[in-house]
Amino acid sequence: MSELHRRTQLSGADLRSAGGLGQPHTADDAGHCGLVHESEHDHDAQHDHEHEHGFSWIEAARILLVALAAAAVWWRVWEPFTALSLIGVLGLAVGGWPIFAEALENLLARRMTMELSMTLAIVAAAAIAQFFTALIITLFVLIAEVLEGMTVSRGRHAIRELLDFLPRAIAVRRAGVVAEVDAAELAAGDAVLVNPGGRIPVDGTVIAGHSFVDQSRITGESLPIEKTAGAAVFAGSINQSGALEIRAERIGRDTSYGKIIEAVEQAERSRAPVQRLADRLAGYLVYFALGAALATYLVTRDIRSTISVIIVAGACGIAAGTPLAILGAIGRAARGGAIVKGGLYLELLGQVDTVVLDKTGTLTFGQPEVRALHPSAGVEPMRLLEAAAAAELRSEHPLGKTLVEHARALGRPVDEPEHFAYQPGRGIEATVGGERTLVGNLALLRDKGIAVPDALASMSRGSSEVYVARGGVLLGAIEIADRVRPESREAIAAIHALGARTVLLTGDARAVAESVAAELGIAEVAADLLPEDKRDYIRRLNAERRRVAMVGDGINDAPALIEAGVGIAMGSGTDVARESADVVLLGNDLAKFADTLALARRTRRIIWVNFAGTIGVDALGIALAAMGLLNPLLAAFIHVASELTFILNSARLLPGRHAPVAGARAVPAKG
Repeated sequence: MSELHRRTQLSGADLRSAGGLGQPHTADDAGHCGLVHESEHDHDAQHDHEHEHGFSWIEAARILLVALAAAAVWWRVWEPFTALSLIGVLGLAVGGWPIFAEALENLLARRMTMELSMTLAIVAAAAIAQFFTALIITLFVLIAEVLEGMTVSRGRHAIRELLDFLPRAIAVRRAGVVAEVDAAELAAGDAVLVNPGGRIPVDGTVIAGHSFVDQSRITGESLPIEKTAGAAVFAGSINQSGALEIRAERIGRDTSYGKIIEAVEQAERSRAPVQRLADRLAGYLVYFALGAALATYLVTRDIRSTISVIIVAGACGIAAGTPLAILGAIGRAARGGAIVKGGLYLELLGQVDTVVLDKTGTLTFGQPEVRALHPSAGVEPMRLLEAAAAAELRSEHPLGKTLVEHARALGRPVDEPEHFAYQPGRGIEATVGGERTLVGNLALLRDKGIAVPDALASMSRGSSEVYVARGGVLLGAIEIADRVRPESREAIAAIHALGARTVLLTGDARAVAESVAAELGIAEVAADLLPEDKRDYIRRLNAERRRVAMVGDGINDAPALIEAGVGIAMGSGTDVARESADVVLLGNDLAKFADTLALARRTRRIIWVNFAGTIGVDALGIALAAMGLLNPLLAAFIHVASELTFILNSARLLPGRHAPVAGARAVPAKG
């Protein structure tokens, strides 16, 4: 439906009023089952306001006029018959004008649409003096259009909420004077003032002030982050406890929030292959209906049955229901914290049977932590930790920093080493309190003549083991490992429940990878991989005709993300990963991907149910009409009822009008 498609788009006025975050755009030509009320160029803010609920006074007047004309014809209010004919013709001309205009437009463009077939049915009914039938068909179509508009208007709400979230009036300090300016007048370098409870409108740096900021909408972090002078802030985050003065560095579409909105807008405008299939199928059904009508007339010579055949066939349920389903799913995904960059990727995601997952930063936090202390006999665990931390105090190695931070977190003293020497690939040799201290791998200790019992030497739990000796005596071993994200377990289980297999792909050591995989229930592991190895692994899966989704967060994941059928980037990952991906998760919660995968599967099922249902209803209706078992009125009712049924089926994917946008949950302020 042309108008239906326009109603699933945001108007240029919407986007301009959002402070320049959007650009005007027009709908594509898909669908062609709706009514044209204004030209594309007149689709302004007033028109958009009238259609906020899918209904305008013009439509109400048109429906009322057709209903009154139908009542007059039915009750024969005026005699003679010529007067009733005039009422019927006037009612059809004025009330049915949108249908006829759309039909003429499509005819001139050589497009076969439902408006053209419905126009033929209305004209044919009027030609045999069936004015009541023609008026009722027109009335059904007009009412159906309004109901569709009321349903579809909800589909725009997710983007509208994104746009409306940023403030329109912004307090700015210029030349020492504070003034309110419109968002469109904001410039990079401006000093922006944000009071407690206010929404930050720019990406920038705090100049002055102290506060806690809820930036879960952008980064997915569940707790407010403390912000002082020099801290970075993001547009779309909420200032909670104190006033902030911020130097604007990126505004409008250049902000992190602006890029999220742009991604959703582009996805909303994009067309998936299944939409093109729906359009082709709708056209085929129209041709089939006209062919069946011609055959009915040639066989039966019954004009009423012929008209009923034309009327009963309806393809609007799939022509309008398919983009509505995709729009609703993309909006719902955005509310859930997953930005799908187009209908194509939503469709591909619905077909995924293999999910490939990076380990570090995706399934784990990417930060090593002390998992266990294994002291030698007679050695206190804290003595083991203190010796290791002191030797590593000057170290820049991540494992060394982890040991120092862990000791300090437990309140243990960390002595300054008198001597420090790092041996690459082996460990640390330091002098602490006059005693030589070794912290490193087995090779270092054995090279220095320190005996390590087999029980400790053979310890392998999928982690990094650091051995510690002081004064020529083995103190024990410390187990350090990257911690698995708790939400990863739930997400992997949900992915498996959807029937998809999972593969862990990592550049880490196999023992570490297998340990993480076992903890999460992932059966297939590929480890010790370089970025090009990850890409080649995805290519092999593609060659096996697997439908692959890849989830990653780092620069090294970018080649694999591009190679996969659908690339998914963690929102806290690198810019390269986010640009390479087809879906971006806000924050680090892998459960958002599992939810989006389930949503894509549900969308695909709904679309194919609409396809099968439309074909079934049309086939049965045409057969009954051809046999003379349906009159034009009943045929019109079946047409409209089936159309609305399939559109409402798609509407189940639309996010609720009052549902909160992802990341907008309230978090108590601190400080």
